[in-house]
Amino acid sequence: MSTLRFVATLFLAALLLSAPAAAQTTSPPASDTRILEIIDGVSADRIEADIRTLADFGTRNTFSDTLSTTRGIGAARRWIFDEFEKISEECGGCLEVFYDAAEVFAGGRVPEDTWVVNVVAVLRGTDHPDRYVIMSGDIDSRASNTMDAETDAPGANDNASGMAGTLEAARVLTQMGPFSSSVAFVGLSGEEQGLHGGRGLAQRATNQGWEITAVLNNDMIGNSRGIDGVVDNTTFRVFSEAVPVPDYQPDRWSYRTLGGEVDGPSRQIARYVHRIVDEYFLNLRAIMIYRLDRFGRGGHHTPFNNAGFPGVRIMETHENYIWQHQDIRTENGIAYGDVVENVDFDYAKKLTAANAAVLASLAWAPPPPPQVRIAGAVQPSTTLAWDRVESPNVAGYKVYWRDTTSPQWQWSRWVGDVDQYTLENIVIDNYLFGVAAVSPDGHESPVVFPTRQFRPGR
Repeated sequence: MSTLRFVATLFLAALLLSAPAAAQTTSPPASDTRILEIIDGVSADRIEADIRTLADFGTRNTFSDTLSTTRGIGAARRWIFDEFEKISEECGGCLEVFYDAAEVFAGGRVPEDTWVVNVVAVLRGTDHPDRYVIMSGDIDSRASNTMDAETDAPGANDNASGMAGTLEAARVLTQMGPFSSSVAFVGLSGEEQGLHGGRGLAQRATNQGWEITAVLNNDMIGNSRGIDGVVDNTTFRVFSEAVPVPDYQPDRWSYRTLGGEVDGPSRQIARYVHRIVDEYFLNLRAIMIYRLDRFGRGGHHTPFNNAGFPGVRIMETHENYIWQHQDIRTENGIAYGDVVENVDFDYAKKLTAANAAVLASLAWAPPPPPQVRIAGAVQPSTTLAWDRVESPNVAGYKVYWRDTTSPQWQWSRWVGDVDQYTLENIVIDNYLFGVAAVSPDGHESPVVFPTRQFRPGR
């Protein structure tokens, strides 16, 4: 977006927000200046301080010391808990801070029965307290041998950067509420041993009936110097699954017949990240990767996907493998190890700000419209229908469409507070479609792809 267009958009937004609510017959504003405040509020210095503190615990291996106050996974998670409590004090006790623990048993990368303990801080929503948008980082680190709980493994980028970003997002967003939906800031454990922390929290969410709109899993957001020789602090990757796991079954795969092979809920979250970054950031671009995760590797959004929740992995574009999963050493003139000196704190600030902006927009937005349906076979026009969102935070709905080969939504139309709309002379065979709910201040839910056909008038 050009600077001139952005300024014009904000000016229009100010005019619309100043108008009486009853007079707002046009679409809600396209931008919100509060997002710019959030972006400006993120501090590289605070992120650096947190990364250094986490690295100074020596190792945060899942099997490391849990009793020491200065070394090991126990000291690290207690420090994170205390930081969330301090952040809560600054906002008058606005965070609910708790441990989420589950026992994992010996087998695979787990040499002995172990308690995996996550740290969770929830900023409770005003309209939809049981609906969550989640930002996570990983607490644990590893040396070359993932079973080695003694060797120093500072894990400065993998993944103190993601954990520090989560803490910083909490600091900023707790000063910007209230939000319509709950925002959860999470430190997950046991990632290097098989994604155990994410699996445990996803199970808790399932058992307690959490409605999760998005999980933003941040794993390595601080390296801008790749092993491929590229230095890049202007892009980052967003990994997302195509469609939910159950929908790969041919007898249930409505995406298949309606052309939505790349339009599952997680892929819509990836598009949401891309849109927010394109709208509000200069010199930063989100690269959508059409893959669950890196080739042959995994991340902590996957257990949430497996449980049926939308989630994506956010990370640097160019990894440096000699700086991750390595004992600290020098061989043949090459310095190995995930140490603080290799972290680009300004880059981590950018990616933290992107997360915070997306979290805020999702939390200020209404829930996504349910039961989105489509009609238009052998017709000159396309009709979309949906159930209205039960929320006081809905101004109306927006219909989206795009070419079938386009990765991003190309066109949209504000259609007002209705539950059905026909796009005249837009032939259903040539495009893909979706619907989003919109708040009075312009924040949109993720786009929902129609997974059912219907007959208008029935």
